[in-house]
Amino acid sequence: MSSNLEKYRLTVVLGPTASGKTRYAVRLAGEAGAEIISADSRQIYRGMDIGTGKDLGEYVYEGRPVPYHLIDIVDAGVRYDIFRYQRDFAAAYNDIVSRGRPVILCGGSGLYIESVTRNYAIPEVPSNPALRAELEQHSDEYLIEMLKSLTVPHNTTDYDTRKRLIRAIEIAVYQKEHPEDAGVFSGDNAPLARFAPEEVHYIGLSVSREERNARIDRRLDARLKEGMIDEVRRLLESGLSPDDLIYYGLEYKFVTLYLTGQMSYDEMYAKLAIAIHQFAKRQMTWFRGMERRGIHIDWVTV
Repeated sequence: MSSNLEKYRLTVVLGPTASGKTRYAVRLAGEAGAEIISADSRQIYRGMDIGTGKDLGEYVYEGRPVPYHLIDIVDAGVRYDIFRYQRDFAAAYNDIVSRGRPVILCGGSGLYIESVTRNYAIPEVPSNPALRAELEQHSDEYLIEMLKSLTVPHNTTDYDTRKRLIRAIEIAVYQKEHPEDAGVFSGDNAPLARFAPEEVHYIGLSVSREERNARIDRRLDARLKEGMIDEVRRLLESGLSPDDLIYYGLEYKFVTLYLTGQMSYDEMYAKLAIAIHQFAKRQMTWFRGMERRGIHIDWVTV
């Protein structure tokens, strides 16, 4: 396995939630002396540990720690977007290769992965208070249709909360009004790590739907026993608003709704389990879309 890493500038380990990506990537890294960059859109946040499944104790191979990057880099509540991720990835990648180490990108956020491996040109979109005030007057259904008319949403999480929906429209409107920014980072001096298709090796972890759902259910039970509800309670007590946590979706959304009295424990558990199953299905849909877009993924059954 280690020899394969040396053939490429970047090795990507991807797969749906609960497929064992971290464990697989750590073994690869340990054998090759590589370092891991996270491609998880929520593990960047400090204090969001159990719900995001950081499992930092897994970053050990044969008694030696395996270095990881882009985990615990910003405080919960801070808005972090793909534009910033591209730059943080480039900084981590360049640091690792400057020390002569192979790099593994590991995660389930397909958009984050493609943004750095396929050199997406994404402008930094400023907030538009006037547009936001106007959008706030409309229903969620109206906003969803508006977003669909402006662009093809990156993923269905754009619909998860009103804040996400309004931000997605804000970005789409900006891009429509500023087409000149479409290639803003395409020059040779762009501060991004750039890759040719043949320089990236994609490894996908495949697990049957039945086994994946069983793992998700077992992991949800384990996280609740580990104190996930207390973790969300601490975040709320630290000053984060319920809307801030609901914005992050899945565990943080449903546990927050439970803690704020908007649903019972049983309702929270049932709806959260369904939401995670649906999320895993959307991840696989994204990865299949990557293949249709010309990316070859070597699938490994785990």
